[in-house]
Amino acid sequence: MKIFPDIFEDTETAYATKSIGDLQKAKVMFQLMGNNSLVNLGSSLASFALSLHLPVSPLFRFTVYNHFCGGETFDECKDTIHDLQKSNVGVLLNYGVELKETEEDFDKTIAKNIEALEFAGKNKSIKAICVKITGFGRFALFEKIQNKEPLSVAEKKELLKVKKRFEKLCEVAERNEVAIYVDAEESWIQNPLDEMVEEMMEKHNRKHCIVFNTFQMYRWDRLDYLKAQIEKAKAGNYLLGAKLVRGAYMEKERERAKELNYKSPIHKNKKAVDEDFDEAVNICLDNLEALFVCVASQSEESNLLAIQQIDKKKIERTSERIIFSQLYGMGDNITFNLAKLGFHATKYLPYGPVKDVIPYLIRRANENTSVSGQTSREFALIKKELKRRKCN
Repeated sequence: MKIFPDIFEDTETAYATKSIGDLQKAKVMFQLMGNNSLVNLGSSLASFALSLHLPVSPLFRFTVYNHFCGGETFDECKDTIHDLQKSNVGVLLNYGVELKETEEDFDKTIAKNIEALEFAGKNKSIKAICVKITGFGRFALFEKIQNKEPLSVAEKKELLKVKKRFEKLCEVAERNEVAIYVDAEESWIQNPLDEMVEEMMEKHNRKHCIVFNTFQMYRWDRLDYLKAQIEKAKAGNYLLGAKLVRGAYMEKERERAKELNYKSPIHKNKKAVDEDFDEAVNICLDNLEALFVCVASQSEESNLLAIQQIDKKKIERTSERIIFSQLYGMGDNITFNLAKLGFHATKYLPYGPVKDVIPYLIRRANENTSVSGQTSREFALIKKELKRRKCN
């Protein structure tokens, strides 16, 4: 089957599982999200309400939560996963609780992720669980390590606990043959996180690719880092797990670099980011004997280039070494059409208690305002599908 440039215009396939009511609700939401001032105001008010412990959960549940999340529990997620499975779309499951700082919270997060791995082990539609290492330890601790500041005896013990939590998670993942995708985080704590992930890859990625690191290609140094990691994996005779993304902290990174007067780790323009992302995909496709890759992008152009390269290089579309992923609630025109063409397509599916996932949703909303045209494209596609169904 040939690939045509307009494959992502097929809204009938993209929204086959959505009712007219679902689409009309999504249309209103993306219309509102397209207003940056409104999003910024709403995010500020939501954060303020959370700090005062006001009951905002019901409002979030019936709006952005239901659109971008799978549910509060595994039972609620099952319906979402089953609906996606009907279209041959898999899931990357994410316990979407962020900004925790206590040992009790870290132990709870590990317990929740272990539950997720056990759940995923019994449900092959779940291709991986996604985690943040800052869910296992304090942000300030990683910042201190990256700055090469000496750790106190208590901090050394704290770091050991973080590593033990991560190790335990990897052991459970390997036992259940479920992958762990470790999210990238802010550049000023990323080095110690990378070191921990590399250590776990060397240990657990021998027979199967269990541990994946995330490469944020909006950083100008990540292409060289990816190349170095591929060579390291080849030399060490283990599999590299590479999740390729553009990045999630662009504005924060630039503001901090300017404030502290150091060179920004972010590319100067979108063109350079796009070039590095697409080059990273090509490099991974040329080294599949040494790695597994997840192309995690909302960009139609990058996904189209990737699938064209797969066909050009005569790689099987069904290869288990290549997975595509988009956010649940966005990019359905990409995900479902990729699945229809025989590629391994997945959705990044957050879950968890509404009040605990609100910080994730606020961050996601703020990220969307910084991605030019993203929400307007979603809005236009939904309008197109409603028109096809002869609805307003």
